Amino acid sequence: MTQPELHPVLFVGAGPGDPELITVAGRRALEQADLVVYAGSLVSTAMLGWCRPSARAVDSAGLALTEIIEQLTAGQRQGLKVVRLHTGDPSLYGALREQLDALEGLGVPWRIIPGVTAAFAAAAGLGLEYTLPEVCQSLIITRAPGRTPVPAGEDLAALAAHGASLAIYLSAGQGPGVSQALCSALGPAAPVAVVYRASWPDEQVLWTTAQDLPQDLERAGLKRQALILAGPAVAARAAGRSGPASRLYDAGFSHGYRAGRDQSQDKP
Repeated sequence: MTQPELHPVLFVGAGPGDPELITVAGRRALEQADLVVYAGSLVSTAMLGWCRPSARAVDSAGLALTEIIEQLTAGQRQGLKVVRLHTGDPSLYGALREQLDALEGLGVPWRIIPGVTAAFAAAAGLGLEYTLPEVCQSLIITRAPGRTPVPAGEDLAALAAHGASLAIYLSAGQGPGVSQALCSALGPAAPVAVVYRASWPDEQVLWTTAQDLPQDLERAGLKRQALILAGPAVAARAAGRSGPASRLYDAGFSHGYRAGRDQSQDKP
């Protein structure tokens, strides 16, 4: 009896919500899939429209890890092309490693197709550059402690004190704690942007301050699926400032593709 051709399980980043923000490779994987196990609480089901009519879709929102692994493993061993569809990018807050560990323990191969994370969709909507020259050159992606703790060395106030841009995930329900940390590091009046469901049709943007964050979140009814952004670049955006221009496009700045010129020669 001929054995079926076996394919690796593909972990695909669906992007932040807008189906158009999935990668070409991710869409191609869905178009070729026989089985899609998707995070139904976060992934747009419009993406399933790219699947073949014969493909089977399983919503993992109500499944435990063992049940998810059973679905992936059974499909892969039958020779099906299996896609595990994650929101955003699988490497961020996606419980990815525990799934890979389980598959490896069962001898099931896997491959990852990255996706666009919500921090970048939020920045696109705001016209925000996280890395403004001479203002801020680092981006910290983190979350506040909740039912799942964070390591002691990743205290939010300590991270904010670095002066980097902050993209705080999974923390809209922890408004008071986030506020306290940001007030301590950045000051009560520090501007804060909250982006709810970045790139979805019902996206909302809330501008507030570190001090007013808890009450503004409560007033807007935002407890989940909202990204909290803070730091010097966010403050500059709130004030309508952009900071010093990058040297990349400065006519007097030379690099491997353009020879600089002495602009003093242009003066009359």
